Amino acid sequence: MSNQADYPDYYFRVTSNEHMTEPKQKFTRICKQDIIMDHIPKLGAEATLKAIEEWGQPKSRITHIIFCTTVAAEMSGADYKLIKLLGLNPTVKRVMLYHQGCFAGGTVLRIAKDLAENNADARVLVVCSESTVMTFRGPAKESPASLTILPDSEGSISGQLRESGLTFHLSEKVPYLISDNIEKSLFRATKHVLEEYGNMSSACVLFILDEIRKNSKEERVTTTGEELEWGVLFGFGPGLTTIETVVLHSIAIA
Repeated sequence: MSNQADYPDYYFRVTSNEHMTEPKQKFTRICKQDIIMDHIPKLGAEATLKAIEEWGQPKSRITHIIFCTTVAAEMSGADYKLIKLLGLNPTVKRVMLYHQGCFAGGTVLRIAKDLAENNADARVLVVCSESTVMTFRGPAKESPASLTILPDSEGSISGQLRESGLTFHLSEKVPYLISDNIEKSLFRATKHVLEEYGNMSSACVLFILDEIRKNSKEERVTTTGEELEWGVLFGFGPGLTTIETVVLHSIAIA
């Protein structure tokens, strides 16, 4: 078996479930990687509508869009599709980021800050939309082993875009590489998001920031930073060759 298209036949054969035609058809649709091209902008649009509702302002006030995804690379891009799905003005300025990895949640915030500071009355929409379906595949002749240990491997986190899709590798050393090089602090929200949702690539840090904001509101503290005025955001990406760092300043809760 050499590609995703063959995997449903293989999987249902080896599990003796070839008679289950309906689940197999659904599984076949899942294995088609093109599904991600439409799913990513739709997922981003769904999250955007929720954010706009909470923002309480008309979507027509949005002047810039930053769209980030590790998958679904194509032209026209997910940023263009998002504008069509939301019915935004075609003059909205767009920034599209592909294949940045887990650190990119910090990257989009840095870009948003630069845009907001250098464009009067800017209203910047940041969207990180991710799915791990691209990393799901069956056995292939290029990867005959389901588990391979490579001593002294150089890349702790790596991703390669190949004919079969996006291949992604995480080393068991990653948690230690990070924890051994950062002082322990308030990781309650970080741990909660990891436990509840797992690795969501670029969207992780945005989920964590939202969790901190919600915790602050529920606990009726004075700032969005769980009573703290300043904080720092770290996004760790492939390599670990990239660590995106953003200094955070909380705001008062009305």
